[in-house]
Amino acid sequence: MNFSNRSSERELMDDSNLDALLLQEVYADINKVNEVLQGFFHSLRAMERIITENPQNSYTILDMGCGDGAMLRKVASYFKGRSFELTLIGIDLNARSVQLAKENSKEYPNIRFFEQDILALEANKLQCDILLCTLTMHHFDTDAIPTFLNQFVKLSRLGVVINDLQRSRMSYYLYKLFSLIFMKTKIAKHDGLVSIQSAFTKTDLIAFSNNLPNLEHHISWRWAFRYLWIIRNRKKDIPYE
Repeated sequence: MNFSNRSSERELMDDSNLDALLLQEVYADINKVNEVLQGFFHSLRAMERIITENPQNSYTILDMGCGDGAMLRKVASYFKGRSFELTLIGIDLNARSVQLAKENSKEYPNIRFFEQDILALEANKLQCDILLCTLTMHHFDTDAIPTFLNQFVKLSRLGVVINDLQRSRMSYYLYKLFSLIFMKTKIAKHDGLVSIQSAFTKTDLIAFSNNLPNLEHHISWRWAFRYLWIIRNRKKDIPYE
């Protein structure tokens, strides 16, 4: 199997006609992976760093490709009781995902979800402080990624936090073993492998970052087999750890 280039194979869960109950089961599997392997944690810590560097009374966080809303629920819980207010907005193209997100987030009054094409948004219509993109960018074709990144930067005042998978042979086969033990749905098992084949090397991400030369980029590898890419709108002397 060749991992030198990104795969263009589509994931089964991207089917807009997928049964809602089955889709919920797939998200449960994906969320379990993120929980066990600390995928959510990396994004939360990156957000916390940006917030600490830019003290405000309130922040608007936009989650692009929000799925069932799990990431924003984690954000709401993680920052609960802090000295600032949060407005959390989830955007997804899949109407069934958005409906699941709304149903699963009824106890979170500061979270809203919209079915929306982010490229159709005007920067002044849905401005945010921090834009999150978690396990979503690998769904984009390579040629489209610079367009999305430009839109991310236009929408966010302080920075962008991208959390996505590493494309490698080792991550592929370790996921295959992990999914046999921890995952229930065939779709999640299949799509996880497709996701890794569609994911990125650090060289890929650096090449994308070169299209945004006036911003500061921190690209770092994180366990388990992920890259955390923070794009900030102003330079800081302290690197991300």
